[in-house]
Amino acid sequence: MNQQRAALRPGREQFGLRLMAVAVVSTLLASTCCVLPLVLVLAGVTGAWMSHLVALKPVTPVFEVLAVAAIGCAGYLVLRPVRDCDADACEATRPFTRRIFVACAVFVALLLSFPLFAPLFY
Repeated sequence: MNQQRAALRPGREQFGLRLMAVAVVSTLLASTCCVLPLVLVLAGVTGAWMSHLVALKPVTPVFEVLAVAAIGCAGYLVLRPVRDCDADACEATRPFTRRIFVACAVFVALLLSFPLFAPLFY
């Protein structure tokens, strides 16, 4: 019985990692009107095509909600206590997954809060 639960656990952890990826990608899409052009200019990539990124401004709230929901669900999966777990497997994978979650959560928070402090840079 414990082997079955241990076999299910990596799937849950993988699902949490996928949710973190969804949160990061949707945050990047939500920031295409503000952050992405600034990053591209700083990287030396320029062109008239960058003005078309403003067309994604109306769907920004959808991506923001998706990012917050995905990072919330991933946080629930990653930070909740595990009832039955192989001690070696938990000690090896849980801290690494939590570090990834914290890094993704900070990245998402910074990108979503960028419009609040963007006027300081312009």
